Amino acid sequence: MENSFDIIIIGGGPGGYKTATYAASKGLTVLVVEKAEFGGTCLNCGCIPTKTYARNAEIIQTLKEADVYGLDELSFSFNFKTAYERKNNVIDVLRNGISTLLSAPGITVVKGEAVLKSASSVSVNGEEYSAKNIIIATGSESKTLPIADLDADMICDSTWLLSTDTLPKRICIVGAGVIGMEFASILNSFGCEVSVVEFLKECLPALDGDIAKRLRKCLEKRGVAFYMQSGLKSAAKGKVVFEKKGKETELETEKVLLAVGRKPNVEGLGLDEVGIAYDKKGITVTDMMQTSVSGVYAIGDVNGRQMLAHAAEMQGKRAVNSILGLQDDIRFDIMPAAIFTNPEAACVGKTEELLKAEGVEYICQKHYYRANGKALAMNETEGMLKLLADKNGLIIGCHVYGAHAADLVQEVSVLMCRNTTLQQLHDMTHIHPTLSEIIVE
Repeated sequence: MENSFDIIIIGGGPGGYKTATYAASKGLTVLVVEKAEFGGTCLNCGCIPTKTYARNAEIIQTLKEADVYGLDELSFSFNFKTAYERKNNVIDVLRNGISTLLSAPGITVVKGEAVLKSASSVSVNGEEYSAKNIIIATGSESKTLPIADLDADMICDSTWLLSTDTLPKRICIVGAGVIGMEFASILNSFGCEVSVVEFLKECLPALDGDIAKRLRKCLEKRGVAFYMQSGLKSAAKGKVVFEKKGKETELETEKVLLAVGRKPNVEGLGLDEVGIAYDKKGITVTDMMQTSVSGVYAIGDVNGRQMLAHAAEMQGKRAVNSILGLQDDIRFDIMPAAIFTNPEAACVGKTEELLKAEGVEYICQKHYYRANGKALAMNETEGMLKLLADKNGLIIGCHVYGAHAADLVQEVSVLMCRNTTLQQLHDMTHIHPTLSEIIVE
């Protein structure tokens, strides 16, 4: 096998494999090195399996409201083993799809752990490979908490929850970020008794506070117990203890999910030996994804800039464009994100809290699902969209909770990338009846 390439990519997650196919489409020869399964965290123990379960949860919630649709006295039972098998089948299908993509001309795949030997070479399984450029795309892993009294049998992370075929009857989720909230919603629908302990005043800090609070209230109505502004003290002997303003609370639980964020995978890469700068947030990069060492780039979770699969893909495209000297119009300041709870939530751009803190004049428009014909027809009246614009009407943010929130935010994200104003938006025809009319109503 040829050991010299135009680009070596370390990591086969969304950033890695999408970057490989893009680079190959530009005529570059690419080596992709992956030590585990292709697809990274997103496919194997993150986005895809979680959203597969979210679909199961959505159907369960709909069946609970069956009488609204004229399905009287409907009864059903939930077989988690079937949901577990379906989740694995979805992963297998997508893994096979990635294998097909990486079999394209110009791409070579090596399974193993890559270690940087220089700015232009890596060692894998005792074999050395060289390239004009190297892209690090090693992703991230779950964080833990520096608490001594944590029973290893009780503590779990999202990877464990997505690999077990047996659900706990009771679970305490520590952290009300994206991972914590999605699992709270899913496991509640699956019949688990769920409690959430969060150190901050409100859940989902990246989301507009008004939207985040409303979403939390929705989950509370379904039976999820939230303990805000509370810090975990211990988890042992079937109990968790947490503290709020000096007062301790104790709960019985089988499992404790630590959903307290993720940290970049930088260990064992040889960064220090090559002189690549990094800190606890990740590898330091420029806007072109260039590290402190010429010819070496870092994309995705490992650089800590935006821990989203689609951000990793676009960062990879930017890195390849930089290598080839190509210009692009990628807007990293406009990065939509979604939380696949039930109902969904999604956001793009600035929050109202941030605009207030910056002292910026802004326009805020709120639109409610209950006034939308399609939402009423769908029996999805719980929801709100908040549209933010500067004093000139330029759209600078959108935050939504409700059915298909991610789809609505995606439309606004596109408009923001094209510097659209509220007046221009209101002159754009929207199909009736659709949820997208909420954006312009």
